[in-house]
Amino acid sequence: MKKTKKKLILLIYFVLVSLIIISIIYIVREFYWKKEAVEETKIVDTIEVDESKVTKESTKRMIQVKSLQQENSDVVGFLEIENTNISYPVVQGNDNEYYMTHNYKKEKSKNGSIFLDKDYDWNIPSNNYLIYGHNLNNGTMFQELLKYANESYYKGHPTISFTTADEEGVYDIISVFRSKVYYTSDNVFKYYFFINPKTKEEYNDYIKNIKENSLYNIEQTADYGTQLITLSTCSYHVKDGRFVIVGAKKEK
Repeated sequence: MKKTKKKLILLIYFVLVSLIIISIIYIVREFYWKKEAVEETKIVDTIEVDESKVTKESTKRMIQVKSLQQENSDVVGFLEIENTNISYPVVQGNDNEYYMTHNYKKEKSKNGSIFLDKDYDWNIPSNNYLIYGHNLNNGTMFQELLKYANESYYKGHPTISFTTADEEGVYDIISVFRSKVYYTSDNVFKYYFFINPKTKEEYNDYIKNIKENSLYNIEQTADYGTQLITLSTCSYHVKDGRFVIVGAKKEK
């Protein structure tokens, strides 16, 4: 009886120690992933630029994007929302899977990357940068987009900046909405299929749908041909939910 009791105590002790070790490992890993993501938001600050080479046609941020492209040719731009922690390189892979589990340096990472949909075609005048990012509990990557559910947050952060090697673009947010990934057979608005519209009707239909689905009224809109940017992340209001923000490029 005493031996059985002793064995039970040892088993309980072993289980408790194991749980403590597992918890410590989890906490350390989460701390590491958050630290990595935070450091990524500051990456452009580490890229020195010769100010004599900065012009209206080749801004400091554009030069920094070119520098990032030397490190990884998959880098297509840099995304920023002022006064938020969203400040990341944007990559584009051959599929929409790889950069869900790798950072912009192509290193394995739970954070993944902020990435442009594989179907965006740089060789044609495509109208919509469809960009994805994880919604992480540690507050990094695209988690902060969910704050746009409150209209007051939108009013304090009404624009998105997206810089490529060729231009700096500023986008007025024109819609904020919740959606989901639907079955192929569902006859509903699927924002994630809109990248390279073939007709004016297709473009205008997209604008109509995003405005009708917006969580609150936003006066700004977009006319046919205006470059758009769509930011998409996971949302848990429904199964396979998505939270989406759409911006229209400001005229210079």
